[in-house]
Amino acid sequence: MEEPNTTLVAVSVEAQGNNVSNIEIKNAVLPSKNAYGAESIQVMEGLSAVRKRPAMYIGSTGFRGLHHLVYEVVDNSIDEALAGFCTKIQVMINKDGTCTVIDNGRGIPVEVHSKYNISALQIVMTKLHAGGKFDSNTYKVSGGLHGVGVSVVNALSTFLVVEVKRDGKIYTQRYERGKEVSEVTVIGTSTENGTKVTFMPDKEIFETIEFSFETLSSRLRELAFLNKGLAISLNDERDGKEHVFKYDGGIVSFVEFLNKNKTPVNGVIYFEKDKIDDKLPEKNFSIQLAMQYNDSYQENIFSFANNINTIEGGTHLNGFKSALTRVINSYAKKNNILGETPISGEDAREGITAVISIKLSQPQFEGQTKTKLGNSDIKGVVESLVGDFLSSYFDENPKVAREVISKVVMAATAREAARKARELARRKGILSGGGLPGKLADCSNTDPAKCELFLVEGDSAGGSSRQGRNREFQAILPLKGKILNVEKARINKVVTNEEISIIISALGCNIGEEFDISKLRYHKIILMCDADVDGNHITTLELTFFYRYMKQLILGGNLFIAQPPLYRIKKGKTVHYVYSDEEKDKVIKELTASKEEKEDVSEDNNGVANTEENSEQENVADKKDENESNQETKKIGNIIVQRFKGLGEMNPDQLWETTMNPATRTLKQVRIEDAVEADAIFTILMGEEVEPRRKFIQENAKLVDELDV
Repeated sequence: MEEPNTTLVAVSVEAQGNNVSNIEIKNAVLPSKNAYGAESIQVMEGLSAVRKRPAMYIGSTGFRGLHHLVYEVVDNSIDEALAGFCTKIQVMINKDGTCTVIDNGRGIPVEVHSKYNISALQIVMTKLHAGGKFDSNTYKVSGGLHGVGVSVVNALSTFLVVEVKRDGKIYTQRYERGKEVSEVTVIGTSTENGTKVTFMPDKEIFETIEFSFETLSSRLRELAFLNKGLAISLNDERDGKEHVFKYDGGIVSFVEFLNKNKTPVNGVIYFEKDKIDDKLPEKNFSIQLAMQYNDSYQENIFSFANNINTIEGGTHLNGFKSALTRVINSYAKKNNILGETPISGEDAREGITAVISIKLSQPQFEGQTKTKLGNSDIKGVVESLVGDFLSSYFDENPKVAREVISKVVMAATAREAARKARELARRKGILSGGGLPGKLADCSNTDPAKCELFLVEGDSAGGSSRQGRNREFQAILPLKGKILNVEKARINKVVTNEEISIIISALGCNIGEEFDISKLRYHKIILMCDADVDGNHITTLELTFFYRYMKQLILGGNLFIAQPPLYRIKKGKTVHYVYSDEEKDKVIKELTASKEEKEDVSEDNNGVANTEENSEQENVADKKDENESNQETKKIGNIIVQRFKGLGEMNPDQLWETTMNPATRTLKQVRIEDAVEADAIFTILMGEEVEPRRKFIQENAKLVDELDV
């Protein structure tokens, strides 16, 4: 069965700050004023394939794919901003469920294309691989899905209406499921330029067509950070919510936002350089870097290419990391502050918050959803530029350099302690893939793709799950109590924590720079904790560990959260497992109504309600159920309601039926929908600072479904 996703998301907040070290190195960067007309539009084919296999173009037909439609339309407006022609973008969620995106760019060309004998606007909206992005003179750089963006949105919408302000007129055309149903017509005049797109997602394609204000807000805020001075607004006409994002500090403001709830070690270091060559436009390149160290133990680096969040990194990120490590080592050696332990890349990045954003004319992304940059020449370019800048910056700012390197040397010392702990653990057979922890009840199958590991809260639950599991492909690892909060601990403390060390050992792929996903022993890792507040806390601690030290498993779709039931409701031989108080009340109401209906039928047939005999039979079974379990039990008429206190008190067959059987269970897959918000929420909930956590609790107290007092 298909298993739903869960995302790591936090509330939307804003930050400001002024502590900035700003060094700019610029060449000519003025946008080209080359003509943008019908002849700039080049066509490469039709839209039927998009409707047939939509996930191939937008990633999924679920929640993520729905919002990707908005991003694709916004990307076109962002491209106009990158070209220097757009300063304002408006996004609106309308009351009727449609979405509208408006920009003040140049407007899509509307004149008839000489080669295809139809309006350029219609070509852009109805032909795959059509647009100005294939002409390097029209856009120096661009984002979007390989040039298929707005036509894919059109294909997957019940209807789409586009309005273009251009050449003093307002043009419009309507489309339904990707096909034009009207001609391009003039509906008015205007002294402004720009494009307005309104579309309704097709409910035949998408699992849901309801837009999330918070999800859109996160992405639009990110785009505003990456495009200094660009104003982006989001309005939700359903409830009046509104956000306006405009950051004149650009990615400097981004870093300040990311470090809002952390204690900085230094001011924000900023660097930017552009290389524009009109004779070789395919070599155009721009880089911006903002970085700041804080007193935490986690690296937090966000990389972007043409405004696209490359969450899997790529050549630009590798170039930055190499330059940072080389410069810090060089400066430390030159100034005799290296210490006894050599500095590794992991040390150099401990506690760093950085945003690196590059823009290039011909990006090569790995995968359709663009999560990793693959241009091989970019690593060397970034490493050279960043290395030269950081070397000069440290020489000119020795106080900042010493503060940074002092923290790095402490990280190196801790790493060395962690290395010794690892070596000791290996000798004891803990961390190496060869020696498995004694608590692990392994499965018989040796194919990782077919195996799943349950991380179970407590030995009691571990016993029940061992008895209830399918030994062929399900492994059980019981954990006692709450694992270490890795948000507040250095690596040496992490690897010496008993519960974390056995997790690392069981998975077999290690952590940090030694992480090797090819050695992962189970391709499905399931966090299975009690369905109460303590269980939720343990799950959060485990999620923090995986997010900070094994993020690749989340990105690879390997991490899941089990959903054990809260109640078992039985009437006669009918049993219902439910997962919330609301669902419990609904089931009880239905069962009660069902009983009354049966009694009415019996009265009609026999003149009296013949329920006494059935009731006695059910009471015998009810008493047996009450004696079988140690749960909180109460009776409502002839309905037995059992409240599960914990996994360990569930019978093995109950645990299998409700939580472990792939045919009947529900799992939530953990994915990083918004890495910025995910980092913020882990920092707030699990970090050192108390005040942000208190504020978060106060603001979200009314949203709590279950509270233990």
